[in-house]
Parts: sequence; C-alpha cells; structure tokens
Amino acid sequence: MEAFPRDQADRCVLCGLCLPSCPTYLKTGDENESPRGRIALMRAMAGGKIAVSAKLEAHLDRCLACRACERVCPSLVEYGALIEAGRALLSSRRPHTRSRLLGGLALSCLVERPRMLGALVRLLRLYQRSGLQRLMRAAGIPARVGLAKLDSALPRLAPQEHWRTVYPAHGATRAQVALFTGCIGRVADQETLRSAIGVLNLLGYEVRVPPAQGCCGALHLHAGRPGQAHALMRKNLTAFADDAEPENGGTVIVHAASGCGATLSEYGRHLPSEAQAGSFTARLADISRFLAQAPWPEGLTAKPLPKTVAVHDPCSLRNVLHDEKWPYALLARIPEIRLVPVAENHLCCGGAGAYPLTQATMAEDLLADKIGHLRRLAPDLVVSANIGCALHLAKGLARVRPAIEVIHPVTLLYRQLRPRA
Repeated sequence: MEAFPRDQADRCVLCGLCLPSCPTYLKTGDENESPRGRIALMRAMAGGKIAVSAKLEAHLDRCLACRACERVCPSLVEYGALIEAGRALLSSRRPHTRSRLLGGLALSCLVERPRMLGALVRLLRLYQRSGLQRLMRAAGIPARVGLAKLDSALPRLAPQEHWRTVYPAHGATRAQVALFTGCIGRVADQETLRSAIGVLNLLGYEVRVPPAQGCCGALHLHAGRPGQAHALMRKNLTAFADDAEPENGGTVIVHAASGCGATLSEYGRHLPSEAQAGSFTARLADISRFLAQAPWPEGLTAKPLPKTVAVHDPCSLRNVLHDEKWPYALLARIPEIRLVPVAENHLCCGGAGAYPLTQATMAEDLLADKIGHLRRLAPDLVVSANIGCALHLAKGLARVRPAIEVIHPVTLLYRQLRPRA
C-alpha cells in the first residue's frame, strides 16, 4: 500500500474555490462531500483521529475522482493522488465483506484476464441476441436477483473483433504508431478502435496493436487496490517496450479512451522506480489530438455533414489530459458540421468507471442533468471521447431520445471519410 501523501493534504488551505466544481457537493451541499471535506477526512483517518465507519466509506466512495477541483485549485493540490491513496488506506482498514470479496474477484478474473472477459462477452451477446434478456426483463428477474443495475448498464454487444497485431497504412507508410486498446474498450468499444485504425491508415500510419497489453489499472486504483494496478501498469510497459524510431523517442502510443489515457499518463507517478515509465508517458497521445495535429494527405477530405453535434467533454480529457479542445479541432475538418458543447461540460456526467454500478443514485442524478441539457439542445448526434461516459449518456438518452447516437469523435470522422457503400 502506498503511504498517504500528507504533504499534498497539508497544501489544502480550505479556501473553498473547489466547491463550485465538485458535482457531489453541488448535489448535497454537504461539506463532507466536497474536496476539502474529503481531504480533511482522509487526513484524520491517516492520522488515526477517526476510525473507519460506514459514513466515512460513503463519503470517500461517493467521490467521482473527476479532478475538477485540481483544475481550479490555487494551491495546486494533487487531489487525484490523495483520493487514490485515501481509498487504498480505507481498503486496508475496512472489513472484508462478501460484496467486496466478490468485487475483487470480478476485477481479478475479468479485467486482468482478457480471455475470460472475452468469453463472458460472448455469453452476454448470446443472452441478448437469443431474446433471453428481453424475457428476463419482462419477468423482472434481474431486479429479483439483484442484477438490475448490471443488466441495465449492459450495452448492445457486437461480434468480437479478432485484433491483428499490424494494420498496414494505405499507400506509402509515413510512420508507425501503437494503439492502446485497454480491457473494456476492446470488447465494448470496437467501432471506436476500428475507426481510429482506419483514420490512421488513411493518413499513412501503420498501426501496431501489441497483443500482450491489458487494462490500464484505473479500475483497480479507484477501488483502492494500488498493488494490482501497478502490476497491470508494468505489464503494459513491457507490452509497449519497443525501440522503433529511437531518434524520435520511440513509437507514439495513441489511446482512444480518455479515462485510460489519464491513467496511462500518470504511470511515472505510480511507478517512479521504473525506468520505462517516463519514456512510456512521453510517447502517449490522445487520438483526437494526434489526428488533428498530423499532416493530412492531399486530397483526403470528409463528406459534408449538415447536422448539429453535441460535444461532451469527459473529465479525464479535460482535467487530467487537458486535451478537451482537440475533438472540436478534429471534427472541424467535416464541412457544414455544427459543433455545440454540452452545457455544464465542466461537471461530471456520473459515468466515472464503475461509479454507475457502485453509486447508482448519485450517478443517475448527475446523468439527469446532462440528459436535460441534451433534450433542450436536441442534437442529431452526441460525441464523447471516453467509453464510460458514452455508455452512461447513451443509457440516459435511450429513455427519452433513443434515436440520438453517442459515438467517439474519431468514429464520426471516419464515417465521413469513408466512401458510401
């Protein structure tokens, strides 16, 4: 377990400038649901002044780790590091209940083992396509056995892609890039990954997909399991350890999910003794940023799209990667498109990793705000650069505007670049 960073906690001067940026504080008005309140709780827990209790757990577990507070903090408190360490400390001190043991088992068996995750996805797809899901819902069985949240969060699953290790460029090869696919993304966000590969190939990039890569470690960090997260991080360092183009510092690693990208970008903080961590993070690039800055071949243009597209800014893209402008820049390549930011883009949508499953009430409250903004905006499409946010928003829209699709910016661009079938 990592030591609690008291120096970071002590930097908080209790000014309160973070309060208007904290979604849980805005919803509850409870000081314990604010960044400075949680910092005080974690400092007291680390110092042995308060014991672990259900109330303390609730306050720390309800944090979205959106890190909007970091963006506005005048004292530059690294709240992300604090909440991760606080949850690790909490995890080491709270009792091992059955639900926590099952949660840990699920993380170990599925997220850490791609083959098991793939097998589960194939079974779930059969569950959907056979009509069994519809019958089970009609009979109310998921709710009766306590699986209603999981069943409602399940996206429509596509046939599983067999990812090749190399995707050649179209025409002359400009350079090689590596693609991070992650764990959930490679089974539930395949269109985004295919689109990323497609656009990169059109721009002359050969795309390498290292087969040994896996989960970025974010889910384990959020669950207070840093040891397991670090093991996954080291696995990815090894998977992407190549010496291609050494004169440029190595092959660029692009990622298409900002939640993963945010964690990948901080491998140096989590693994300071790993020599590879620094060079790994230096090679990272969000797909929208990379494509927007890359030189485009002459003659490669997008078909016009005279539609209104609402752009959602994921917290990870905005507050950690600071790349929120690049989806707009990338989609501006599409003629006649009307790009409109979703109102209150600085506030989290509630789709933070496993948050909709572990904190369903707060996640639904935050989602309702976003859906309200989208209903008033009435866009033709919604784009979001993070799979968790996209799935969360799509679930909410399905109840009120099922015709509105939520996709990644690179997917929309690729659709406009490809010739019509």
